[in-house]
Amino acid sequence: MMRIVQYTFGFLIAATLLVGVPTETAHAQTMDDKPRAFLLFHKLEYVPQPAEQPVEGEVTGWAGGDVNRLWLRAHGEQSTLHREGEMEAEALYGRLISPFFDAVAGVRVDRTWGAGGKTRAHLAVGLQGLAPYQFEVEPTLYVSQAGDVSAGFAASYHVLFTQRLKLESELETSAALQDVPEWGVGTGVNDLGLGFRLRYEFHRKFAPYVGYDHSWTFGETADLAGGDTSSGAFVFGVRIWR
Repeated sequence: MMRIVQYTFGFLIAATLLVGVPTETAHAQTMDDKPRAFLLFHKLEYVPQPAEQPVEGEVTGWAGGDVNRLWLRAHGEQSTLHREGEMEAEALYGRLISPFFDAVAGVRVDRTWGAGGKTRAHLAVGLQGLAPYQFEVEPTLYVSQAGDVSAGFAASYHVLFTQRLKLESELETSAALQDVPEWGVGTGVNDLGLGFRLRYEFHRKFAPYVGYDHSWTFGETADLAGGDTSSGAFVFGVRIWR
């Protein structure tokens, strides 16, 4: 299974970078290359069910033109009961390689704080864009400062019930080639997460939502988590962009 995941990510990234739509074709289909900036707080939410009752956030932003951009991707959570939390932040250079896809490369930093706080860094390379049937996808390969190799895949899809009422579904999964017990990571496919958020856009830049997340952990990763293999929780939050 792990070899399948490794080869799939490797083939997807290499094929798109090397034999994808020529860069000149992608450039020709862009309107202009004037510098702009965008910031989306994709999630700002409260999760009442787990013991820590965390507040979670997820943000995506970029600055640049149609072809070359600097990207920020970050996700984190903070307990509302203790001074403990965690965060993953990525700073990436992105280049348009087809009308619907960017190749990205840069660094990712993981950090936890509170009891036993720690930090580690990764090199990151991947893709992000709009796949057929309007799926937004983000496959990414990571190599940590210790040489540990892992991969992540995220996909989302939007259903419009009306111009203001929208349902967003998300899938996230990750896999690793090596055990990293201090970070709760085992060899193989680590986890799978599914989420659904129903939001109402009072304005395109402001949309409260209610949703549900369910996650599963597998194999050695589940063992490192104490045998917990499945959990779910309702969430309440708001989506904001500028």
